[in-house]
Amino acid sequence: MSTIQAVVLAIVEGVTEFLPISSTGHLIMVSSLMGIGKDEFTQFFEVAVQLGAILAVVVLYWRKFFRFRDWKFYAKLVVAVIPAAAFGLVAKEKIDLLLINPLYSALTILGGGFILLFIDNFFHRSKVKEEKDITFTNAIMIGIFQAAAIIPGVSRSAASIIGGMQQKLTRSLAAEFSFFLAVPTMVAATGKKLYDTMKENPDVLNAANMKVLAIGNVIAFVVAFFAMKMFVDYLKKYGFKNFGWYRIVMGLVFLLMIKMNQIR
Repeated sequence: MSTIQAVVLAIVEGVTEFLPISSTGHLIMVSSLMGIGKDEFTQFFEVAVQLGAILAVVVLYWRKFFRFRDWKFYAKLVVAVIPAAAFGLVAKEKIDLLLINPLYSALTILGGGFILLFIDNFFHRSKVKEEKDITFTNAIMIGIFQAAAIIPGVSRSAASIIGGMQQKLTRSLAAEFSFFLAVPTMVAATGKKLYDTMKENPDVLNAANMKVLAIGNVIAFVVAFFAMKMFVDYLKKYGFKNFGWYRIVMGLVFLLMIKMNQIR
């Protein structure tokens, strides 16, 4: 992977990580389009570059995130991350196969678009408006929804926000909790990917590749920081419908490109 390719993927990651359009799906498609989709380091990069975007959450919401006396806040995040962690461990091999096949991502991006077209019609009466009012039951249910995002193209953001709305959280609170939940989820995912890579092919983690990864994380951090701020405001005003149309269009474009052998 060249530095320019890393920059492109980092921008894609920063823009899409917190939007309900699937960052993983977009990374798989873009890396495949650039001809590096099946490269071992690219597969590691697509997971590890998310750390830069996740750090943006900690910086943007540092007042809420660093409340060490409020142990329940951290406990809720731990509880919510358990379903995805368990599902990931059980289905690791099948997920790895999905990650290298762009067709699955294209289909899930397309299918998810139709769901987002109508999702706002399902949840009207929000009762939970503040983070302190989120219960442990709410947290575990949101975590179960998030577990579906282990499948490439589903979108961790979309799944966890919809899970939050299903649990009567307002759209903006569901989005914020999704941001917070991304931190332990993606740290765990990156740690697992790092462990597997070091065990199976440590040569991938050479100095040149680590430099590329560092550049990617810095760019992903900056882009994600601004993307998050705009997303919450947009979601409050307009909901999910336009994201649904976007996913449908992109899903069809990706399927067409796969059909034409532009993406493999």
